Amino acid sequence: MTFKEIQELIKLINKSNLTEFKMKDGDFNLSIRTKKYGKNRMPQIMQSSPQQIVPVSAPMAQMQQVPMTPLAATPSAKVDTSNDAGTAASEEANESAEGNYVEVRSPIVGTFYRSASPDKPQYVKPGDTIEVGTVVCIVEAMKLFNEIESEVSGKIVKVMLEDASPVQYDQVLFLVDPKG
Repeated sequence: MTFKEIQELIKLINKSNLTEFKMKDGDFNLSIRTKKYGKNRMPQIMQSSPQQIVPVSAPMAQMQQVPMTPLAATPSAKVDTSNDAGTAASEEANESAEGNYVEVRSPIVGTFYRSASPDKPQYVKPGDTIEVGTVVCIVEAMKLFNEIESEVSGKIVKVMLEDASPVQYDQVLFLVDPKG
């Protein structure tokens, strides 16, 4: 199963009402639990349609569990990037006056890049207006360069990482003002 197929499978599961998904093919094991898993411990019988079946091309290394969270957009109540308490308080006041920002988060662990190569322009910068599906950056994982697309529309308010920085799963990459 390719990385792209796994990403598509995660998107399908995230959109469904499933609480848990398990798949085994030879040495390849995949187990995914959504946030709903802990809330509903009672087993549910779900019928799958042929459209939900993903073909497995070749066995991969064992994958035990992939936690599920929204891939890109979650509302942000407060973002404190400052060490100075006075500055942080004024930023918090400005943000609450303007409304909540939406966070664009990393769906994978890797290295964050703002452009396709050092000699190419950055995908987005603060002040740019983006639409759903706009490529905002690249995250390199295991020598694969994955384009990260926005799942929200709005104006880029802040870039949270420096170029070529390591990034963790679900780490905030950008703040977006959906009203912008």
